[in-house]
Amino acid sequence: MRKVAVFHYAVLIILSAFVSDCLEAYDVVIKSGAIYDGSGGQSYIADVGIEGDRIAAIGKLEADADLVIDAEGLAVAPGFINMLSWANESLIQDGRSQSDIRQGVTLEILGEGSSMGPLSEAMKQDLLDAQSDIKYAVEWTTLGEYLEYLERRGVSTNIASFVGAATVRVHALGYQDRAPTSAELEQMRGLVAQAMREGVVGVSSALIYAPGFYAKSDELIALAEVAGKYGGMYITHLRSEGNNVLNALDELITTARKANVAAEVYHMKAAGKPNWGKLDAMIAKIEKARAEGLKITADMYNYTAGATGLDAAMPPWVQADGFRAWVARLKDPKIRRQVLKEMTTPTDEWENLYLLAGSPEKVLLVEFKNPRLRHLTGKSLGQVAKLRGKSPEETAMDLVIEDDSRVGTVYFLMSEENVKKQIKLPWVSFCSDAGSLAPEGVFLKGNPHPRAYGSFARLLGKYVREEKVIKLAEAIRRLTSLPAENLKIDRRGKLEKGYYADIVVFDPDKIIDHATFEKPHQYATGMVHVFVNGTQVLKDGRHTGAKPGRFVRGPGWKK
Repeated sequence: MRKVAVFHYAVLIILSAFVSDCLEAYDVVIKSGAIYDGSGGQSYIADVGIEGDRIAAIGKLEADADLVIDAEGLAVAPGFINMLSWANESLIQDGRSQSDIRQGVTLEILGEGSSMGPLSEAMKQDLLDAQSDIKYAVEWTTLGEYLEYLERRGVSTNIASFVGAATVRVHALGYQDRAPTSAELEQMRGLVAQAMREGVVGVSSALIYAPGFYAKSDELIALAEVAGKYGGMYITHLRSEGNNVLNALDELITTARKANVAAEVYHMKAAGKPNWGKLDAMIAKIEKARAEGLKITADMYNYTAGATGLDAAMPPWVQADGFRAWVARLKDPKIRRQVLKEMTTPTDEWENLYLLAGSPEKVLLVEFKNPRLRHLTGKSLGQVAKLRGKSPEETAMDLVIEDDSRVGTVYFLMSEENVKKQIKLPWVSFCSDAGSLAPEGVFLKGNPHPRAYGSFARLLGKYVREEKVIKLAEAIRRLTSLPAENLKIDRRGKLEKGYYADIVVFDPDKIIDHATFEKPHQYATGMVHVFVNGTQVLKDGRHTGAKPGRFVRGPGWKK
């Protein structure tokens, strides 16, 4: 009997080894989740196997894995792409990218109008002078070097960037309000070409702000043409999102046509109550251009307020020649009187967000550089003006001088009806237009727009689950494969074998944002697990501390 038992035991060991050899081996298996592959198609139940940094298999997996995650009852999707991120400095301070990771963002797209390179020595000094709570040495010159610098430091999200049209402009001719010479324009085109070869995804402009405002259409076309030759995109904050928005959109469409380039509208909106009715005409213009074969898309954040600075309340001419010149002019009584007059006079010549907001009570002061002014954080411009016994316009000028910055500001500009109308558009992706923060340390010294903590969870919770504006599968397509395809980035944005394992697992019945304008430093909830390049960054809703993010290069990259 004992010999038989030994024999049976030996057979069991052999069979066990045989079965083990037959099992596929993966580093991670995510089991029994509802797969939303990024295509917009119907979900299905399956397992996902991860090996190294790639998706190795999707299906019913009989697998041996170091880590098995039970995703039953949860959604499994590609990592989300933030089409407009201002995490340039926040990722230097804290590479964990907490507020975005906890919403499922696995790729930050940087560089709205300006970028962290290419830099001249004078521009490096400008970066140092402009620093507030986040301090860092400028250890790079080109934009590619900056993105490599972030990767070396360690970041949890992947990173990519546009090269800013304003940045190459400043590199060539400083902050002057004039057209570049032919030699300067060729220098700018060369800088765009260099950035494209380094792997950036295109060229960007932000045309309501100095010095981007000073660029005429022919200059933008010349730069966009270079990006297009490398397969990149032209993306822009339109010259107007308010009174002159339809003409500004025509400029974008003309640029795309003449430069033979795909183009996108940053944070699409019709700003200011008198302009809300123009959104339908905007949509019609874009859809007509698309029907004619132009590749025109847009992105958005799903809030009725924007965030920028008090520079958007003052005419661009007073900001010519850089920040120091702007402050000096604001100290001149004659110039102050002219600025006040223009701040209160409706115009189509420049974008006056102060007037578009409708009142100084709808202009919220949220970020100060000067510690002595931080007690004003969260107050409206109207409230501060009353406290000081001055007009709101004079108060705005004084605050720029006293804070030695443009002062971080929220403007209430849009309608909820239009937000929902834009969410329904199949060619619109999503963004935060904010840094990626954490409710700790230096980040608590200001009140960010709640979109920094809530944009993506708000889409999935408020607009998909609660208000049913679009279906979940379509929302995921617009967060993943749509921006990935627009940017022409390699093997990201879908759950497919061979694609990079940027994967999110969340509870579609619970995901929601919590950040408000009054209390913005609140994480979204409902995101359970996040993987970036096959490494788990979020586990059971908690950050693991891992920083596997990479510089994701665009179509023009030359090794």
